[in-house]
Amino acid sequence: MKLMYITPEPEIAKAAQAAGVDWIFVDLETLGKQDRQGHLDTVISRHTIDDVKAVRSVLSNSQLLVRTNPLHDGSVSEIDSVIAAGADIVMLPFFTTADEVNKFLSIVDGRAQTCLLLETPEAVDNLADVVELSGIDYVHIGLNDLHLGYDLDFMFEPLINGTVDHIASMLRQSGVEFGFGGIARLGEGTLASERILAEHRRLGSNMVILSRSFLNTNDSAGLQDLENLFQREVQRIRNYEAFLQDQTDGFFVENRVATAHTANRIVQEIRG
Repeated sequence: MKLMYITPEPEIAKAAQAAGVDWIFVDLETLGKQDRQGHLDTVISRHTIDDVKAVRSVLSNSQLLVRTNPLHDGSVSEIDSVIAAGADIVMLPFFTTADEVNKFLSIVDGRAQTCLLLETPEAVDNLADVVELSGIDYVHIGLNDLHLGYDLDFMFEPLINGTVDHIASMLRQSGVEFGFGGIARLGEGTLASERILAEHRRLGSNMVILSRSFLNTNDSAGLQDLENLFQREVQRIRNYEAFLQDQTDGFFVENRVATAHTANRIVQEIRG
């Protein structure tokens, strides 16, 4: 699995890199996000192009992923700046049509790898046309906005109601690498991270974000402590990946049933 961690802090980026995190994620997206997610317990980043440059300066093994804003009048300038600052991968969020994606790919023009953040029902509807385009390297399924777009109550409902299965099937057929959502530390999370990682394996996903609950930087006394925490928790994920490789189909069927049961219980609790 490609593991992603969101941070604008060079020292934290170095600690994540030392632990084997594959992609360090700097998030420039602000347009429309407050309106969509302001009522949720989610982080709306205020990262800057200077953060991109600072994080780039400390990376040697991990790749740098930068999420831009959705397409807007300033997209050419923004994407040019992101690439000039050293982004290895540029992510387009909140797209709806193949035309938008095509414009994004034209702006990037092969100067960096591309990742689409699929997080709108319209994007799901248009995915067959999107995957026909040349130049898409990765797709990440964003469960936060996707569940809002479908007027659902719980972020993981698209995972249990067949939506993510449908998307994953199309992406597997197209040959585009993909991932979805985020995970907390193993043994933690509203849905246990072990359950979610098994769903990644079942669906053929190979990308996941380490969520803000994965590592509370306030838990560490210093950089070395932070590195140790990262290394321990990332290694636990790698060990669990190895465990999943040896499991039979029956294990993943049982895990899906258990995951759906827990998620449905959470939905009922939310609805009261």
